[in-house]
Amino acid sequence: MQRWRGLEDIPEGWGRSVVTIGSYDGVHRGHQLIIGKAVERARELGIPAVVVTFDPHPSEVVRPGTHPPLLAPHHRRAELMTELGVDAVLVLPFTKEFSKLAPADFVVKVLVDKLHAQLVVEGPNFRFGHRAAGTVATLAELGTTYDYTVEVVDLYERGTAGGGEPFSSTLARRLVAEGDVAGAMEVLGRPHRVEGVVVRGAQRGRELGFPTANVETLPHTAIPADGVYAGYLQVGGEAMPAAISVGTNPQFDGKVRTVEAYAIDRVGLDLYGLHAGVDFVAYLRGQEKFATLDALLERMAVDVKLARELIAEAGRGPVA
Repeated sequence: MQRWRGLEDIPEGWGRSVVTIGSYDGVHRGHQLIIGKAVERARELGIPAVVVTFDPHPSEVVRPGTHPPLLAPHHRRAELMTELGVDAVLVLPFTKEFSKLAPADFVVKVLVDKLHAQLVVEGPNFRFGHRAAGTVATLAELGTTYDYTVEVVDLYERGTAGGGEPFSSTLARRLVAEGDVAGAMEVLGRPHRVEGVVVRGAQRGRELGFPTANVETLPHTAIPADGVYAGYLQVGGEAMPAAISVGTNPQFDGKVRTVEAYAIDRVGLDLYGLHAGVDFVAYLRGQEKFATLDALLERMAVDVKLARELIAEAGRGPVA
């Protein structure tokens, strides 16, 4: 898959393409429907499928200080889009100047002059251009002038028949923030992942017999609520079942919020300096301060046992 940053990276002579545009944070199941339809139509037409996205998140430029927690960094989104069959991802630097483009100017500058869109695939709530003035109706109307068509894909509902909420990044972020990682997994179609470099912490886990990988998370990461979870520690393409702790470590009166993962039944791991991912599969309990260190150790042993059993019962193989 080709990855471009900015319009100037698009190869000269790029032909017609099927395009879909959006922040696509998390590449959740609603996004997968839209992107999947774009790829399907691109294969039918015999042309490439291109995803256009933005960095930073538009809200941070339009309303500084409102950057939402991110469900996936751009490199992770590109990996997920590759799995869906996308041929190219264009990341547009979102600036004040860019935010002021009128809908028609955005269409000409991006879709017509550079990507030569033949078909644009979007969700029903897609908005674009200055002050989000453009809608899918605007996009379709401009298509009659600029020789492309528009196809709208409805998003599935979450929950039982007759109820639930549409799949959305906002919903996934809320579920993650609440610690409902099982609900977030339903929306995302996979476990929520937190990424970063493994750094040295207080090393208390090693002293207690449960050495953990302390993952220094990327800026603006959506981190689950404080608590203990079952999941996976991902390093170098290997998915290791793990018990995960998120919080300030109240047992030792910690002040800094951390994400730490204990790789179950693994010994002698040296992960310092490596990039790691932590996948959250199930919530086990909240953070607690125990009366004694022995009580903490007993509870940690129970947490590891529960995590091991939950992952085994789920019958999950390595998570990509």
